[in-house]
Amino acid sequence: MKTLDYISVSSEGANLVSNELKQLLADLQIFYTNLRGFHWNIKGNQFFQLHSKFEEMYDDINEKADEIAERMLILGAKPDNRFSEYLKTSKIKEVNDITEGKEAIKSILDSLKHLISQESKILGIASDAGDESTVAIMSDYIKEQEKMVWMLTATLS
Repeated sequence: MKTLDYISVSSEGANLVSNELKQLLADLQIFYTNLRGFHWNIKGNQFFQLHSKFEEMYDDINEKADEIAERMLILGAKPDNRFSEYLKTSKIKEVNDITEGKEAIKSILDSLKHLISQESKILGIASDAGDESTVAIMSDYIKEQEKMVWMLTATLS
């Protein structure tokens, strides 16, 4: 028995969506690791504020990665759990030795730009496949991340 036997998403549609979710999962995992580094290494007069915010952000990304992996399983795909594969697949690159708040925020904004683009792509593919659950997930992510972009750009202003 397969989950797809009971939900209204075709195998072909599920495969198309899952392939893009695989990309998103890799991107989220590298972004998560970058956020952890910012949290650990941030210095300066915004330390308390940014240290807490980065922890909040990586906790959120960790939950999103779990949700994406579970969605892949629902669609009949197997999520990868190897960082070696994430590094090969992710379009978000690892960063290191960022201790200054503005530089960290700029890196986060670049990552969010990519994530929003990938999530929008998935939203379209999922919509075409009749995968309303993935559409809802992507829509929620985009809404949250656009608000975060606004807040981070306001912080840099």
